[in-house]
Amino acid sequence: MAAVNTTTVAPPGAPPGAAPAGRRPGLRRDGRYAGLFLAPSLAGLALFTLFPTAMALGISLFDWPVFGERTFLGIDNYTHLLNDPVFRRVVLNTTLFVVLYVPLNVVVSLGLAVWLGPKIRGRQAFRVLFFIPVMTPMVANVMVWRLLFQPGGLIDTGMQSWFGVNAPNFLGSSNWAMPAIVAMSIWQGFGYNFLVFSAALDQVPQSQLESAQIDGAGPLQRFRYVTWPMITPSIFFATTMTLITSFQVFAQPFILTQGGPGVSTQTIVMYVYNQGWQFLTMGLASAAGWVLFVIIMGITAIQFFGQKRWVHYDV
Repeated sequence: MAAVNTTTVAPPGAPPGAAPAGRRPGLRRDGRYAGLFLAPSLAGLALFTLFPTAMALGISLFDWPVFGERTFLGIDNYTHLLNDPVFRRVVLNTTLFVVLYVPLNVVVSLGLAVWLGPKIRGRQAFRVLFFIPVMTPMVANVMVWRLLFQPGGLIDTGMQSWFGVNAPNFLGSSNWAMPAIVAMSIWQGFGYNFLVFSAALDQVPQSQLESAQIDGAGPLQRFRYVTWPMITPSIFFATTMTLITSFQVFAQPFILTQGGPGVSTQTIVMYVYNQGWQFLTMGLASAAGWVLFVIIMGITAIQFFGQKRWVHYDV
């Protein structure tokens, strides 16, 4: 029986010295180079993200004190969270913050971006001014607002001077504490989304807006039928990122109210912090962290599935 020749040859018409058909040494070499360039980032991802996440999941299944013997509990930590009225209140507080903060943040930042159009004089100065709170350290921002909100602060003295009445005890009242935190958070965070929306609005062709105006469309109609469809990808991006960060709110309630009065402003991240670093129950803290992770992943997934109905990428 004759031997089968398995030697590959260069394709017809290939230049001299070309690689034989079926062999792609260039791609193999590029793959090795790509792996070398990606190795530091992948190592950092594995070391500082994947490994801590896996460890947190493992710790959540144990009674894991900082010092002492660790005991396997299975899902008892998660069962304890579901039956804990404090944790249920904490989840409700976080949800309330998200429901108040995200729409107001988007509306304020989008409204300012629309108002600050190309015809506004000093537009670049306004952009810098609106972005300053984002660049300022969060702790400094919160401390300034704490001075404004506290009794005898600027708001209280201003209301006494102008109206002859005292301002509410914003940080000491369970009815006012969360709105105060939301107001401070909007001031601190709207600048980022403002720049995102401002950049998106700059990409809307003026010719289409002028054509709609010639056809008799008013300002609201031009925004609804011309501008809005073109900026929906940016709105989706800003809303998604704002939702993710708002569920992780920590510094504002921690510094302004310490989660009080009572637990009326305590958030999930504050609960994780308290369980882990005050009560030293790392297992329960890890379980609460995983509950937060699942909530964020679930809401983000819903957003990505729902964005097909209203986000227009080809306009």
